[in-house]
Amino acid sequence: MEAAESVAAPGIVEVAGKPYMLDAKGKLVPLSLVKPTDKLIDETVRKIIDHARDLSARISRFRGHSYDDIGSLQALLAQEYGTSVGGEKGNITLITFDGSLKVQVQVADLLEFGPELQAAKRLVDECLAEWSAGSRDEIQAVVNRAFQVDKEGAVNRSELFMLLRVAIEDERWQRAMEALRDSIRVVGSKTYMRFYERVRTDEGWGEWTALPINMARA
Repeated sequence: MEAAESVAAPGIVEVAGKPYMLDAKGKLVPLSLVKPTDKLIDETVRKIIDHARDLSARISRFRGHSYDDIGSLQALLAQEYGTSVGGEKGNITLITFDGSLKVQVQVADLLEFGPELQAAKRLVDECLAEWSAGSRDEIQAVVNRAFQVDKEGAVNRSELFMLLRVAIEDERWQRAMEALRDSIRVVGSKTYMRFYERVRTDEGWGEWTALPINMARA
């Protein structure tokens, strides 16, 4: 019959009255054989994670309450006053009467790029190959960054959108930008809630200062 196990302290298991620690392979190691540095690291990580779990749970509750409060406000305004706050996509900015505090909800589209992107790349390469060296150098760096794939296989969205703002009359460039626009797929959205405060001085209001709390919601 196996000896009964009991938990003596976080990370320590007692078997037949003797203390052990489980290693990464699930093997019981006598506590006396565990290096002091490994014990200290284990204790520190467990302490931090305990606080992180508690904070994560509190933020989760706060997130839920905050979205509920804003939803209730929007419903109340619509019902009682026949008015609404916020944009069609769900973006909304609320500011206190004295102008010192702000809550902002932003909905960001999640994008992917379809196969048309490769057609856009071929057309852009044709343009760069035939344009004069001087004009080619002006946008070569932007093009290279835009179509460069990162470790996760994703292209640089911000650089691609910069290409769309480049005004070039070449017909192939225009077709390339049309293909780039056609490649954009909206596959979802993510909602962010942000909090700001500012202080009034003799010269007027200071800059908004963000209160750093991660309130993203898929």
